[in-house]
Amino acid sequence: MLDHLSIQVADVAAAAYFYDTVLAPLGGRRLLEFGDVIGYGTDRPVFWLGPVTTEGFAREAHIAFAAPDRAAVQAFFDAAVAADAEVLHAPRLWPEYHADYFGAFVRDRDGNNVEAVCHLPG
Repeated sequence: MLDHLSIQVADVAAAAYFYDTVLAPLGGRRLLEFGDVIGYGTDRPVFWLGPVTTEGFAREAHIAFAAPDRAAVQAFFDAAVAADAEVLHAPRLWPEYHADYFGAFVRDRDGNNVEAVCHLPG
């Protein structure tokens, strides 16, 4: 249903370092940059970072990235921890969502809840 998602960040370079690190295990990479806006994806940009342009405080967003398998969820989590992300939930099954929901959750530098999830059986 979603075509793309864009979030505002306080420090684009710091956020880009984080997302470069955590999206690589999921097959994501920088595909487009113009000015201080960066687009990530596998074949086209679907996740965008840009500088804060609005007044007030940003609200936490929950961003879930698809992982091809459970090993990729673990690799995402390990990369996030190495990048000093706050751990919200280590990789595990979440049977309350469905029997094969395997996810890990971290908080990025801007306070967003970032997840990698695999829906396939182990």
